[in-house]
This record gives sequence, C-alpha cells and structure tokens, in this order.
Amino acid sequence: MQAKKSKETRIIQNDQVLINDLNNYHTLFGGVLMKKLDACATLSARRHARVKECVTASTDTVNFISPIRQSDSVCIESFVSYTGKNSMEIFCKVIAEDMISAERRIAATAFLTFVALDEDKKPIEVPNVIPESEEEQFLYDTGEERAKIRKLKRQQNKDLVSKLSIKKPWDE
Repeated sequence: MQAKKSKETRIIQNDQVLINDLNNYHTLFGGVLMKKLDACATLSARRHARVKECVTASTDTVNFISPIRQSDSVCIESFVSYTGKNSMEIFCKVIAEDMISAERRIAATAFLTFVALDEDKKPIEVPNVIPESEEEQFLYDTGEERAKIRKLKRQQNKDLVSKLSIKKPWDE
C-alpha cells in the first residue's frame, strides 16, 4: 500500500455564517461548527483511504479559540495528520475572516479519528501519511502521543460504559 502525502488529503471548505447558525450571543453555534468539521474531515479520510465509507471513531478535541460572528466567513481546512493501521487522525483548522476588514484569525482546531470500512463494514488497513510542510510535520511528530492518549481514553470509556445502567429511571 503506497503512502500518501498529507496535502493530497487536504480539503478546504468555505462558508458564510447565516443568522440561523447563530446562538443568543450572536456567534456561531458550536454544534453547527462541529457538524461542518465532521463533514470536512470525512472527505479528507475518504480521499486518503479511497473508499466509499469512512466512519468517525472519535472527536478528540474541539478547541474553540475565537468566536465566529455573522460578519465572518468560515474556512475549514482538514487533512490526514497521522495514521495507525486502520485509523486516520484528521486535523481541522478553522479560520474566521472578517468580510469587511479582511482580518483572518484561527477560530478553532480539532482532531477527529476515522476508520475506513470495506463493503462488509469491516475496518481496513489505510496507507501511511507523508508530511511535508512544517505544520504537517509538527502534527505528524506529535501524532503518536495523541494516539496513545486515544487508546487510554478508549479503555477508560469502556470501563465507564460497563458501569452504566440502561434501566429506565422509574424501573429502578
């Protein structure tokens, strides 16, 4: 399986902020942004694995750095930053641009993990990724540590789920 360059997986989506996307503080709803992040990251994962279906395995972090206002455009850049055997870490960078002043700022960052599936919905091996730019190299170099943290958190979540009840509150 031939490795792919990070830039080959880069997706750039631009969008405007509509009034229906705003919360009561007149900034973009976090959930609206998360939906946009997942959609963009999915395309990066599919572009890397070249399969019909990739599923979101986890959203590690979404860091909201700067509010996004109605006067801004939203640019989401995503690309594969690190790979495991069956998983792909996708880095997303959100850039808000004031459409009047042209000021650009990092509004959010996120890491999502995807798994590529075959026709039988089974995980398949994915190609390695080759970083080239300084940004890509930094994310790649720090990817193994994030992968270890994800593995630990997966186990912690399994432990948590094993202790949760699915009984209806009135049946207890």
